[in-house]
Amino acid sequence: MASLLWVDHYLWVSFVIIITALLLFIIRFERRKLEARELVLLAVLAAVAAVSRIPFASIPSVQPTTFVIMMSGFVFGAESGMMIGVVAALASNMILGQGPWTPWQMLAWGLVGLTAGLWRNHFWLKRKLGKVLFAIAWGFLFGWIMNAWGVLSLIFVDGEWNFSILVPYFFGSALFDTMHAASNVLFLLVFGGIWMKILMRFKKKYGLME
Repeated sequence: MASLLWVDHYLWVSFVIIITALLLFIIRFERRKLEARELVLLAVLAAVAAVSRIPFASIPSVQPTTFVIMMSGFVFGAESGMMIGVVAALASNMILGQGPWTPWQMLAWGLVGLTAGLWRNHFWLKRKLGKVLFAIAWGFLFGWIMNAWGVLSLIFVDGEWNFSILVPYFFGSALFDTMHAASNVLFLLVFGGIWMKILMRFKKKYGLME
């Protein structure tokens, strides 16, 4: 029965899974004891990540949103990083346009912040090269997650499984994924140092997210 449900309604089932996972995380985050100034900081960082998409909207896949979310995860941890990513995707799409792709963007950017926070204390991420490789990896992983949504939507429209579209679909997005990865590295190399100092200063001075 479960397999039949997936075959007939795989797009909607995927939406339910993603939205449920996001809601469970948000509920868990809401139960944390946070001070007002910590919530304000998270809201400001999410707003910065969201608004930073707008000036670059005309350049496909080039935007500093991933960089902001990544740096937030490095400094404030996995849960804060994921929350900033989820809210940034939802908020920015209120301006750029909501759609069935929004939950997938929320998932992808949330995972950027989550993984940055989970791995921030690993020795390889304490080095600049490690951060560069992380930025490159998420330039492509973000695109692949969104490709999964695109493939599912096409299959849903056609009404049948057609895996022959996978290779050309992913190959066609390679240029945009490369641009995303390159922009992540550019923002990291140019602004990474100052962003890290500013965020660490707030964290230490006010004892945030300890």
